[in-house]
Amino acid sequence: MTASDQALESLALAARAADAKGGEDLVALDVSRPLPFADVFFLATGNSERNVIAIADAIEEVLGRAGRREGHDAGRWVLLDFGDLVVHVFHREERMYYGLERLWADCPALPVAPLLAASS
Repeated sequence: MTASDQALESLALAARAADAKGGEDLVALDVSRPLPFADVFFLATGNSERNVIAIADAIEEVLGRAGRREGHDAGRWVLLDFGDLVVHVFHREERMYYGLERLWADCPALPVAPLLAASS
């Protein structure tokens, strides 16, 4: 199984929103094979708590309110669940500590740079 077209469209919007707010280390993983509840994990890093919250807010602005939202107030790791797309916006230390890329290393990466170039 591969990520749905809807998940990929949502990913493109989320990636552009994160990039516009200074999100760094943008990574997308196709988790559709091992997970029955999501197609794509999108990871972004903010350089401060305020930046993490701003990135998360920008993503919610373009995609609508997340079905589930965790960690927004602390600004260290915000999880936004849009169903087929799950967004993780991390503060740098949390991203390194939890290492989701390592945990999901067997899932194929989806190229993010072409999504950003498409908006230019």
